[in-house]
Amino acid sequence: MEYIQLGSTEIMASVAGLGCGGSSRLGTSTGRSREQSINLVKQALDLGVNFFDTAGAYGTEEIVGLALKGEPRDSVIVSTKSLVKKDGQVIAGHEIMSNLENSLKLLKMDYVDVFHLHAVLAGDYARVKEEVVPVLVRAQEDGKIRHLGITESPPFDAKHTMLAEALEKDFPFEVIMVGFHLMHQNARSSVFPVTLRDGIGTLIMFAVRRIFSDLVYLESSLQDLCRNGLLSSKYSDVKALEKLLVERGGAETIIDAAYRFARHESGADVVLVGTGSRAHLETNITSILKAPLDSEVLSVLRRDLAHLEGVGLDLPQKKCTQK
Repeated sequence: MEYIQLGSTEIMASVAGLGCGGSSRLGTSTGRSREQSINLVKQALDLGVNFFDTAGAYGTEEIVGLALKGEPRDSVIVSTKSLVKKDGQVIAGHEIMSNLENSLKLLKMDYVDVFHLHAVLAGDYARVKEEVVPVLVRAQEDGKIRHLGITESPPFDAKHTMLAEALEKDFPFEVIMVGFHLMHQNARSSVFPVTLRDGIGTLIMFAVRRIFSDLVYLESSLQDLCRNGLLSSKYSDVKALEKLLVERGGAETIIDAAYRFARHESGADVVLVGTGSRAHLETNITSILKAPLDSEVLSVLRRDLAHLEGVGLDLPQKKCTQK
């Protein structure tokens, strides 16, 4: 495993982090038993992963806590989150604090390393910053949070509007989570230059998801983009993309290429991997630890795909939607 400093924090995080949400939620949404999910977290530890990202909305905090029980607390990094809206309304700071306390209870921990405000939309950011952040700062002073974080909501904010605006205005957060992948590269121009400049830790979500793991869905998406004039017709067959990434780029599969692409993007600190399978976990970590794709292929990917945005950002489950 390789480790990287998370922005300007003192955290040294594994470049591959275990995402405990997504469509799998450590296998809990795909029929795995609680014991199997706990073992998956332990297996990630065995593979050198020290960064674990969960959330109240995922329903996996207790699993993470049970899996990490007995590990030296300073040897693991735990990131969790609270949604900021309920029934379409931004909730009060004391409710966020209640969510934090519940997370700590489920995790069986005295503090979390990163506490994110989850899936914040641009229209809600000003109120969240004014009303919620001061409450979290007090919790940080009390030792319940080491670092404040915020995550965007890619399905509802493909242009990174919230982050792009917030990063330029006395940004109080030390860590962010942002969507970025082969066919959704626009964070390169609107987000990463600022996070690099200001030393903000950056977690990458949506590096693969369904768009690259389901080849039928990928081909359908490519064909739609070609029909709408957003892609050259040469990409209407998924085999063309596969040829570029595998034959010319040196990747083993499209998924392998997608993880390597995200991992080696300037500005990416930790790439989150979501799975319910040890085999997938091992394969995906192996991809993240590989060298970058061929430089000429990277140039083609930037030339032909960098203008795309919002591709493959579908929601995993309704539970995390914002109104």
